[in-house]
Amino acid sequence: MYGGGPIGRRQVRDGDGVRRLGAAELGAELGKRATLLQFSSAFCQPCRATRRTLSEVAAMVDGVAHVEIDAESRLELVRALGIARTPTVLVLDAAGRIVRRASGQPRRADVIAALGDAV
Repeated sequence: MYGGGPIGRRQVRDGDGVRRLGAAELGAELGKRATLLQFSSAFCQPCRATRRTLSEVAAMVDGVAHVEIDAESRLELVRALGIARTPTVLVLDAAGRIVRRASGQPRRADVIAALGDAV
């Protein structure tokens, strides 16, 4: 999908495909087809840009939801999922399984391509 680090360098890690996240755990409903789950922190500039990008993609693709979680207020979930930095984005399929995971500010085209694994 996308990754952090120097410009042009992309690090991609596939999700484990086993862990399922639900509305009760996230505090928001999952998308009917996929969910873009963003972990952010208050003073993270790339998190704001990521929020805009993910919201735009979710608005463009039917059945896709964007859920943003403040990492500092949900430390238990952050630890359980191994979130090490913000922004981190997990792409969930309709059942809440993690199908893709990446950190850093995404490009819109990369997010759309990553949704292909979930829908």
